[in-house]
Amino acid sequence: MILTIDVGNTNIVIGCMEGEKVLFTERLSTDKVKTSLEYAILFRVALDMHKIDVSVVEGSIISSVVPQITPVIRTALRKITGKRAIVLGPGIRSGVNIRIDDPSSVGADLVAGVAGALVKYKPPLAVIDMGTATTLCIVDRNGNYIGGAIMPGLRLNLSSLVSGTSMLYGISLDIPKKAIGHNTEDAMLSGIMLGHAAMIDGLLDRMEEELGEKMTVIATGGLARSVVTACRHEIRVDDTLLLTGLKAIYDRNTRDKNA
Repeated sequence: MILTIDVGNTNIVIGCMEGEKVLFTERLSTDKVKTSLEYAILFRVALDMHKIDVSVVEGSIISSVVPQITPVIRTALRKITGKRAIVLGPGIRSGVNIRIDDPSSVGADLVAGVAGALVKYKPPLAVIDMGTATTLCIVDRNGNYIGGAIMPGLRLNLSSLVSGTSMLYGISLDIPKKAIGHNTEDAMLSGIMLGHAAMIDGLLDRMEEELGEKMTVIATGGLARSVVTACRHEIRVDDTLLLTGLKAIYDRNTRDKNA
Protein backbone atom coordinates (compact mmCIF):
# COMPACT_ATOMS: atom_id res chain seq x y z
CA MET A 1 0.00 0.00 0.00
CA ILE A 2 1.44 3.38 -1.00
CA LEU A 3 0.45 7.03 -0.75
CA THR A 4 0.43 9.14 -3.91
CA ILE A 5 0.56 12.92 -3.52
CA ASP A 6 -0.05 15.33 -6.40
CA VAL A 7 0.76 18.92 -5.37
CA GLY A 8 -0.90 21.47 -7.64
CA ASN A 9 -1.11 25.24 -7.48
CA THR A 10 -4.66 25.13 -6.13
CA ASN A 11 -5.14 21.65 -4.63
CA ILE A 12 -3.17 18.75 -3.24
CA VAL A 13 -4.64 15.37 -4.18
CA ILE A 14 -3.77 12.56 -1.80
CA GLY A 15 -4.51 8.99 -2.82
CA CYS A 16 -3.93 5.59 -1.28
CA MET A 17 -3.34 2.61 -3.56
CA GLU A 18 -3.08 -1.10 -2.89
CA GLY A 19 -1.82 -2.83 -6.00
CA GLU A 20 -3.79 -1.27 -8.85
CA LYS A 21 -6.78 -0.50 -6.62
CA VAL A 22 -7.42 3.09 -5.49
CA LEU A 23 -8.60 2.90 -1.87
CA PHE A 24 -9.40 6.60 -1.57
CA THR A 25 -8.64 10.08 -2.88
CA GLU A 26 -9.02 13.39 -1.06
CA ARG A 27 -8.36 17.01 -2.01
CA LEU A 28 -6.69 19.58 0.24
CA SER A 29 -6.09 23.25 -0.47
CA THR A 30 -2.50 24.05 -1.36
CA ASP A 31 -1.16 26.34 1.35
CA LYS A 32 2.42 27.59 1.17
CA VAL A 33 2.28 28.74 4.80
CA LYS A 34 1.42 25.42 6.44
CA THR A 35 4.18 23.57 8.29
CA SER A 36 5.16 19.94 7.81
CA LEU A 37 3.39 19.09 11.07
CA GLU A 38 0.15 20.69 9.87
CA TYR A 39 0.28 18.74 6.61
CA ALA A 40 1.18 15.56 8.51
CA ILE A 41 -1.94 16.00 10.65
CA LEU A 42 -4.12 16.49 7.56
CA PHE A 43 -2.68 13.41 5.86
CA ARG A 44 -3.11 11.35 9.04
CA VAL A 45 -6.73 12.50 9.38
CA ALA A 46 -7.42 11.45 5.77
CA LEU A 47 -5.97 8.00 6.49
CA ASP A 48 -7.96 7.67 9.71
CA MET A 49 -11.19 8.74 7.99
CA HIS A 50 -10.77 5.91 5.51
CA LYS A 51 -9.70 3.44 8.23
CA ILE A 52 -6.20 2.98 6.79
CA ASP A 53 -3.60 1.83 9.32
CA VAL A 54 -0.50 3.94 8.65
CA SER A 55 1.73 1.04 9.71
CA VAL A 56 0.85 -0.86 6.51
CA VAL A 57 1.87 2.02 4.23
CA GLU A 58 4.99 0.80 2.40
CA GLY A 59 6.02 4.16 0.96
CA SER A 60 4.93 7.29 -0.87
CA ILE A 61 5.60 9.30 -4.01
CA ILE A 62 5.12 13.00 -4.74
CA SER A 63 4.59 14.95 -7.94
CA SER A 64 4.69 18.70 -7.38
CA VAL A 65 4.52 21.90 -9.39
CA VAL A 66 4.97 24.01 -6.25
CA PRO A 67 8.67 23.58 -5.39
CA GLN A 68 8.41 25.83 -2.30
CA ILE A 69 6.35 23.26 -0.42
CA THR A 70 7.72 20.01 -1.89
CA PRO A 71 10.22 19.51 0.98
CA VAL A 72 7.48 20.38 3.48
CA ILE A 73 5.21 17.68 2.05
CA ARG A 74 8.10 15.21 1.97
CA THR A 75 8.87 15.87 5.64
CA ALA A 76 5.17 15.52 6.52
CA LEU A 77 5.03 12.10 4.88
CA ARG A 78 8.15 11.02 6.73
CA LYS A 79 6.55 12.09 10.01
CA ILE A 80 3.54 9.81 9.50
CA THR A 81 5.10 6.87 7.63
CA GLY A 82 8.66 6.85 8.92
CA LYS A 83 9.84 6.41 5.33
CA ARG A 84 11.46 8.75 2.79
CA ALA A 85 9.10 9.69 -0.05
CA ILE A 86 10.11 9.54 -3.70
CA VAL A 87 9.85 12.94 -5.43
CA LEU A 88 9.20 12.74 -9.16
CA GLY A 89 11.97 14.68 -10.89
CA PRO A 90 15.55 14.34 -12.16
CA GLY A 91 17.02 10.90 -11.48
CA ILE A 92 13.62 9.20 -11.19
CA ARG A 93 12.73 6.68 -13.90
CA SER A 94 9.27 7.61 -15.15
CA GLY A 95 8.99 5.21 -18.07
CA VAL A 96 7.89 8.14 -20.25
CA ASN A 97 9.98 8.75 -23.37
CA ILE A 98 9.90 12.55 -23.64
CA ARG A 99 10.67 13.84 -27.15
CA ILE A 100 10.49 17.63 -26.84
CA ASP A 101 13.11 20.40 -27.05
CA ASP A 102 13.83 20.44 -23.30
CA PRO A 103 12.59 17.28 -21.52
CA SER A 104 13.56 18.70 -18.11
CA SER A 105 10.98 21.47 -18.53
CA VAL A 106 8.00 19.10 -18.39
CA GLY A 107 6.07 19.41 -15.13
CA ALA A 108 5.96 16.41 -12.81
CA ASP A 109 2.16 16.35 -12.98
CA LEU A 110 2.24 16.05 -16.77
CA VAL A 111 4.76 13.21 -16.61
CA ALA A 112 2.59 11.39 -14.06
CA GLY A 113 -0.53 11.88 -16.20
CA VAL A 114 1.16 10.52 -19.32
CA ALA A 115 2.59 7.60 -17.33
CA GLY A 116 -0.89 6.76 -16.08
CA ALA A 117 -2.38 7.01 -19.57
CA LEU A 118 0.25 4.66 -20.98
CA VAL A 119 -0.65 2.09 -18.30
CA LYS A 120 -4.36 2.18 -19.10
CA TYR A 121 -4.79 3.18 -22.76
CA LYS A 122 -3.29 2.43 -26.16
CA PRO A 123 -1.54 5.32 -27.97
CA PRO A 124 -1.80 7.65 -29.80
CA LEU A 125 -3.20 9.62 -26.87
CA ALA A 126 -4.20 13.10 -25.84
CA VAL A 127 -4.09 13.61 -22.06
CA ILE A 128 -6.01 16.66 -20.84
CA ASP A 129 -5.49 17.89 -17.26
CA MET A 130 -7.89 20.61 -16.11
CA GLY A 131 -6.55 22.39 -13.06
CA THR A 132 -5.22 25.90 -12.53
CA ALA A 133 -4.03 25.54 -16.12
CA THR A 134 -5.54 23.28 -18.74
CA THR A 135 -2.85 21.20 -20.42
CA LEU A 136 -2.92 18.86 -23.41
CA CYS A 137 -0.15 16.27 -23.66
CA ILE A 138 0.20 14.31 -26.90
CA VAL A 139 1.59 10.77 -27.06
CA ASP A 140 2.31 9.36 -30.52
CA ARG A 141 1.55 5.81 -31.67
CA ASN A 142 5.01 4.68 -30.46
CA GLY A 143 4.33 5.88 -26.92
CA ASN A 144 6.54 8.97 -27.13
CA TYR A 145 5.43 12.18 -25.40
CA ILE A 146 5.95 14.67 -28.24
CA GLY A 147 4.51 17.93 -26.84
CA GLY A 148 1.17 19.62 -26.42
CA ALA A 149 -0.52 22.86 -25.40
CA ILE A 150 -1.03 24.93 -22.24
CA MET A 151 -3.86 27.39 -21.65
CA PRO A 152 -5.33 29.21 -18.64
CA GLY A 153 -7.71 27.05 -16.62
CA LEU A 154 -11.39 27.78 -16.09
CA ARG A 155 -11.06 29.45 -12.69
CA LEU A 156 -8.10 31.50 -13.90
CA ASN A 157 -10.18 32.68 -16.86
CA LEU A 158 -13.08 33.60 -14.58
CA SER A 159 -10.82 35.39 -12.10
CA SER A 160 -9.18 37.37 -14.88
CA LEU A 161 -12.53 38.36 -16.37
CA VAL A 162 -14.01 39.45 -13.04
CA SER A 163 -10.92 41.30 -11.79
CA GLY A 164 -10.41 43.10 -15.10
CA THR A 165 -13.91 44.52 -15.42
CA SER A 166 -16.09 46.68 -13.19
CA MET A 167 -19.55 45.32 -14.09
CA LEU A 168 -18.95 41.58 -13.95
CA TYR A 169 -19.03 39.32 -10.90
CA GLY A 170 -18.14 35.82 -9.79
CA ILE A 171 -20.34 32.94 -10.93
CA SER A 172 -20.46 29.18 -10.48
CA LEU A 173 -18.82 27.23 -13.29
CA ASP A 174 -21.76 25.36 -14.83
CA ILE A 175 -22.44 24.48 -18.46
CA PRO A 176 -25.09 26.87 -19.86
CA LYS A 177 -28.05 25.51 -21.81
CA LYS A 178 -27.36 27.73 -24.82
CA ALA A 179 -24.35 29.36 -26.46
CA ILE A 180 -26.24 32.64 -26.92
CA GLY A 181 -26.50 34.09 -23.43
CA HIS A 182 -29.56 36.29 -22.78
CA ASN A 183 -28.17 37.81 -19.60
CA THR A 184 -24.75 38.67 -18.22
CA GLU A 185 -24.31 35.47 -16.22
CA ASP A 186 -25.29 33.19 -19.11
CA ALA A 187 -23.07 35.15 -21.48
CA MET A 188 -20.12 34.73 -19.10
CA LEU A 189 -20.82 31.01 -18.74
CA SER A 190 -21.04 30.64 -22.50
CA GLY A 191 -17.72 32.38 -23.02
CA ILE A 192 -15.88 30.58 -20.22
CA MET A 193 -17.39 27.07 -20.26
CA LEU A 194 -18.44 26.59 -23.88
CA GLY A 195 -15.49 28.66 -25.05
CA HIS A 196 -13.12 26.36 -23.14
CA ALA A 197 -14.78 23.26 -24.59
CA ALA A 198 -14.61 24.73 -28.11
CA MET A 199 -10.93 25.58 -27.60
CA ILE A 200 -10.19 21.97 -26.58
CA ASP A 201 -12.16 20.64 -29.57
CA GLY A 202 -10.34 22.99 -31.94
CA LEU A 203 -6.90 22.05 -30.61
CA LEU A 204 -7.70 18.34 -30.83
CA ASP A 205 -8.80 18.78 -34.46
CA ARG A 206 -5.54 20.53 -35.34
CA MET A 207 -3.40 18.03 -33.40
CA GLU A 208 -5.04 15.02 -35.05
CA GLU A 209 -4.52 16.67 -38.42
CA GLU A 210 -0.81 17.08 -37.63
CA LEU A 211 -0.51 13.47 -36.43
CA GLY A 212 -2.52 12.15 -39.35
CA GLU A 213 -4.65 9.89 -37.16
CA LYS A 214 -7.28 9.88 -34.43
CA MET A 215 -6.25 9.85 -30.77
CA THR A 216 -7.79 8.35 -27.68
CA VAL A 217 -8.54 11.40 -25.52
CA ILE A 218 -8.50 11.20 -21.72
CA ALA A 219 -9.32 14.04 -19.34
CA THR A 220 -8.55 14.38 -15.64
CA GLY A 221 -8.58 17.14 -13.05
CA GLY A 222 -11.17 18.72 -10.81
CA LEU A 223 -13.18 20.43 -13.56
CA ALA A 224 -12.83 17.83 -16.29
CA ARG A 225 -16.19 16.12 -15.89
CA SER A 226 -18.27 19.27 -16.40
CA VAL A 227 -16.31 20.59 -19.39
CA VAL A 228 -16.16 17.25 -21.23
CA THR A 229 -19.96 17.16 -21.47
CA ALA A 230 -19.75 20.26 -23.68
CA CYS A 231 -17.00 18.93 -25.97
CA ARG A 232 -17.80 17.39 -29.35
CA HIS A 233 -14.87 15.00 -29.29
CA GLU A 234 -15.26 11.69 -27.49
CA ILE A 235 -13.33 12.22 -24.26
CA ARG A 236 -13.00 9.73 -21.42
CA VAL A 237 -12.84 11.15 -17.89
CA ASP A 238 -10.35 9.36 -15.63
CA ASP A 239 -10.19 10.82 -12.12
CA THR A 240 -7.36 8.52 -11.00
CA LEU A 241 -5.03 8.96 -13.97
CA LEU A 242 -2.24 10.78 -12.10
CA LEU A 243 -2.45 8.41 -9.15
CA THR A 244 -2.10 5.42 -11.48
CA GLY A 245 0.90 7.07 -13.11
CA LEU A 246 2.54 7.84 -9.78
CA LYS A 247 2.01 4.25 -8.61
CA ALA A 248 3.59 2.93 -11.83
CA ILE A 249 6.57 5.25 -11.37
CA TYR A 250 6.90 4.24 -7.71
CA ASP A 251 6.95 0.56 -8.70
CA ARG A 252 9.50 1.21 -11.42
CA ASN A 253 11.88 2.90 -8.96
CA THR A 254 11.48 0.42 -6.08
CA ARG A 255 11.24 -2.87 -7.97
CA ASP A 256 15.00 -3.53 -8.03
CA LYS A 257 15.39 -2.59 -4.37
CA ASN A 258 12.62 -4.97 -3.31
CA ALA A 259 13.84 -7.86 -5.50
